[in-house]
Amino acid sequence: MKHLTVRQRLAALFTGALLLGAALTPSASAQAPEPTTWTGTWGTAPTTVPKTDTTAFHDQTIRQIVHTSIAGSALRIRLSNEFGKQPLKIGEVHVARRASGTDEPTIDPATDRELTFSGKSSVTIPAGAPALSDPVTLRVPARSDLVVSLHLPGSTPGSTVNSFAAQRSYIAAGNVTGETKIEPQSVTERWYFLTGVSVRATSTGPTATGSSGTGKASAAVALGDSITADTTLGTNHRWTDYLAQRLQGPGGPRNPVGVLNKGISGNRLLHDPNPPAGHPAEAYAAYFGESGLKRFDRDVAAQPGVRHVLVLLGVNDLGHPGNIAPLSEKVTGLDLIDGHRQLIARAHERGLRIYGATITPFKNDTLGFYTPENAAARQTFNHWLRTSGEYDGVIDFDAALRDPADPERLLAAYDSGDHLHTNDAGREAMARAVPLRFFK
Repeated sequence: MKHLTVRQRLAALFTGALLLGAALTPSASAQAPEPTTWTGTWGTAPTTVPKTDTTAFHDQTIRQIVHTSIAGSALRIRLSNEFGKQPLKIGEVHVARRASGTDEPTIDPATDRELTFSGKSSVTIPAGAPALSDPVTLRVPARSDLVVSLHLPGSTPGSTVNSFAAQRSYIAAGNVTGETKIEPQSVTERWYFLTGVSVRATSTGPTATGSSGTGKASAAVALGDSITADTTLGTNHRWTDYLAQRLQGPGGPRNPVGVLNKGISGNRLLHDPNPPAGHPAEAYAAYFGESGLKRFDRDVAAQPGVRHVLVLLGVNDLGHPGNIAPLSEKVTGLDLIDGHRQLIARAHERGLRIYGATITPFKNDTLGFYTPENAAARQTFNHWLRTSGEYDGVIDFDAALRDPADPERLLAAYDSGDHLHTNDAGREAMARAVPLRFFK
């Protein structure tokens, strides 16, 4: 056997190490692509359904309309089976821009895109889980309508829903996901299974520096109840829609900020729906969604690009007990403060900026919420919010909406008629009350 010198052995080891390193290091062409930053442009919050809701789909397409906040050069969607009790089979999904000049479920065929999930056109989502589509290239204008069409090939319970969408969705027979026009069998004012759209954001508006993809975009999530979710049917006049418009106008931030509305009508901060046995609310309370504390991780922290959180929760915590919830769930102003402190802690743990909104007036409301005791609890909470400095900033919706002649009442010009919810003018006033400096 030939004996190697020490120098020869070292040279051989060095050469082998170089060859091994070359084998393990991918070539420049095989390097993983730079990660794309995704930012939410639209979102909604899902809930379960009451036992009396037996809605099901049978070889049908649901065509749903959503309204974006920021622009993008590509998109992906999030579907949800998070309240399903069985796997959710989606046969095919298409997304397109809505045809211009129409309020019908008609798409611009040049923008039609079939979506895939892990490269496949169909997806089965396990019970309790969401699913994220693969990205698709599509120019998405800011504050525009997208059409998302889902084909449900089998018998599918409508178990995951936002029941208060205030936006028409259309149900048609068979798989018509790629059709320009459809013939609806029925129309609903709900969103089913669809909870988010995110984009590769592009800069637009008077502060834009260009239209290339930007990693500096961010999302603001509005966590709230019906006062956040409300809009006149089909108009996209939520206060968050008006805020998205302000953010893209004069004085807005330099980089895009998507606005995601995670309001649920009837939602409470501290308690899940719990109608008393035999109460008519058993037929609808499940649509009020899990408590703000319970849903925070899914509806806020998990949102793509989230950097800002805007919270308006508490009026239902005051008004529901003894009304459509047990009196044992009655809360005080201090209870609300403790709950909001938990939201602050959980947001800060994730590096998020969180802004609290004062609870708005509701004297003489038609829902039975107002009592002197509830009014005092509202004032206790609002005083803490304004003076404690615990939130990163304060949004004073109370000051923006109250009647100066009677501060416990909504100003008549902003009142929808039930003395609790705002009309379009009130929602515009709410958007104006949000300081744009929060997003700089």
